[in-house]
Amino acid sequence: MVANRHDAGWHKVPFHSYADKRKSAVTSSALHNPAAWGFGLALCALVALLTQLLVGQQHGGLRAWAFAIAAVTSAAWSAFGLAYVIDGGALLWSIYRWSDLMRAAAWIGFILVLLRERQPSMQPSARSGRFGLGAAIVLVTAIVVGGLFPGAPIGHGATATSASTTGLLISLGLAVFGLVCIEQLLRNATAGRRWGITPLAIGLGGMFVFDLYLYADGALFGQLDSVIWSAHGAVLACVTPFVAIATARNQKWTLSLAISRRLVFHTTALLAAASYILGVAALGYLVRLMGGSWGPAAQIVMLAAALMVLGAMLTSGTLRSKLRVLVSKHLFERRYDYREEWLRFTRLVSARDAHADVYERCVESLANLVESPAGAVWVKSGGGYRQAGRWNAPSVAALEPAAGALVEFLARTGWVVDLAEYRRDPGRYEPLRLPAWLEQSTSAWLVIPLAAPADLTGFVVLMAPRVQVDVNWEVLDLLKTAGFQVAALLGQIEANASLLEAEKFAAFNRMSAFVVHDLKNLVAQLSLMLKNAERHGDNAEFRSDMLETVRHVVDRMNGMLTQVRLGTRPVENAHGVDLLRVVRRVCEAKRAQRPRLDCTAAEPITAVGHEDRFEHVLAHVVQNAVDATDPNGNIRVLLYREGANAVIDVVDDGVGISPEFVRQRLFKPFQTTKDSGMGIGVYESHQYVTSLGGQMIVDSTPDAGTCVRIVLPRSDAATTENIESSDVV
Repeated sequence: MVANRHDAGWHKVPFHSYADKRKSAVTSSALHNPAAWGFGLALCALVALLTQLLVGQQHGGLRAWAFAIAAVTSAAWSAFGLAYVIDGGALLWSIYRWSDLMRAAAWIGFILVLLRERQPSMQPSARSGRFGLGAAIVLVTAIVVGGLFPGAPIGHGATATSASTTGLLISLGLAVFGLVCIEQLLRNATAGRRWGITPLAIGLGGMFVFDLYLYADGALFGQLDSVIWSAHGAVLACVTPFVAIATARNQKWTLSLAISRRLVFHTTALLAAASYILGVAALGYLVRLMGGSWGPAAQIVMLAAALMVLGAMLTSGTLRSKLRVLVSKHLFERRYDYREEWLRFTRLVSARDAHADVYERCVESLANLVESPAGAVWVKSGGGYRQAGRWNAPSVAALEPAAGALVEFLARTGWVVDLAEYRRDPGRYEPLRLPAWLEQSTSAWLVIPLAAPADLTGFVVLMAPRVQVDVNWEVLDLLKTAGFQVAALLGQIEANASLLEAEKFAAFNRMSAFVVHDLKNLVAQLSLMLKNAERHGDNAEFRSDMLETVRHVVDRMNGMLTQVRLGTRPVENAHGVDLLRVVRRVCEAKRAQRPRLDCTAAEPITAVGHEDRFEHVLAHVVQNAVDATDPNGNIRVLLYREGANAVIDVVDDGVGISPEFVRQRLFKPFQTTKDSGMGIGVYESHQYVTSLGGQMIVDSTPDAGTCVRIVLPRSDAATTENIESSDVV
């Protein structure tokens, strides 16, 4: 019981009879108790304050942690006070008193931190360090001693003793100390800083004044007054808005912690779904009670329908968009979680999906930023801009000219055009005039330029969003930045396409060079045959050789035409080739030009390749030797085994080549030492030999001669399996 003062004198009035009533009765009476509502209101207010700390601009530091500790301690104090009012008991009272002392000490500690940082003269020193340590020791001692002597619980009869008043006196001392600290904080604050701490001083000053009144009365009479104590939670609830205002004015009090927007969104959705289910369950219960014989069936039908409605709402894009906008607008200072938005934007734009069009992904990524359900992108094509991709949007065949008003406006200003604002106030976008296809579109909402550093890559038209979105500076900045990224991506795609086209032309030109080179050799053979025909046309053996040469030229030209049609792949797969036969055939053909050509090839050797290509490579190497030597020079062709390889050496004593040319330029295309050469033959021969796993080695000395060594993997003609040679050129 608690002593209450009346005009007739002091008598005791019970606040709660916790020991004599059942728990259910106590809980029911707690619902009608102002103390329960006060502590509950304080708990809700402090939870909201903690939420403000977490979702505000993130700074951290000693002030932030001191403030957070004070707020958390106060929330715990409110929870323990509410628990005591509902359940009662000496243990809960003791816990409540501990939390009450910690609450007061925590707020005093926060004020001391501010006071130490506000005073210019209080630089970090041994003196200030001793002051801080001393203050901490005093506060901890007060908490420990006061907690050991909690005083008599509210609602229990007790006599005033020195032990019961010790804790109350310590709480009284903390209230006085808190008021002194607040006075010092205001006194030492500059005029510019006083604006930020005045709400804090008002709020905490009111809290400590109430503590002073409560505990002065309790220390005087040995017990806390039940009426005064019942208002304790409500007073702290009134203090919280002032503290929140001070927090908003001092962003450095917030913690360096962050709450995931996705977590908040899903938590809010879960709470809304749970509330919906509870409401439906309660309504179903009423239907069951009041529905008579139809009640149970009506309840089941209603619950089934409610669950289907809930499923429809959870899968509704419009509802999800509304919830996302609601959470971002009311729980966060900034609309976007830029890290999450940028990761989602990047994942969508860079997704490797063969079935997804890159233009469609770009439109979707921009539309998701503003809850738009559809859009289309226009990119430069010829003399204007054409629709290159669309996402849930209608097709537009109109060409927007590069010199049109829309393109010139976007390229000059880089603005995001809000079409609703344009229709309300066209003068804001002067001299913009919308094209007919855009003017007639009632669902078009935003026009986003895709600006590259040197030019306008294109633009995106987004359709009206699922929910109303305020197009403020934050939305515009995000859309412009995302537009730059999309422009860079589309520019890269265009550059890659141009590069691929250039590579195709280069491959075609390279193949054409090879064909021209082969034609030059075939023309040389035909020219030599015509010269000899004038002198040996009547010789039957010559005519037979001439027909064989013509047949060979025709076969070679047909092979070249087939290769041009199929690309650089050979017509047939590589197989075992008798090099002895190839060497003898080439030597016989070249002896007409150089009688002193020596061929040393005694035994058959088989290598993997194509017989006609081998003959072409060897003929080219021998022809280079013929061109490099004078008519009386010597040329030798040697075929032999060297381990697992077959080796062909073509040795001449001609003019030779410098080592620098051999090392740096010989095996590159269009590099030659001949006046009339094309520089293709050696490059083509080297590419073919290396594609088979072989080597082409050139050892040359100027004015001394050259040795060209062709090394090929040897193969048994009887057991060689056909192998794919996709790299052969």
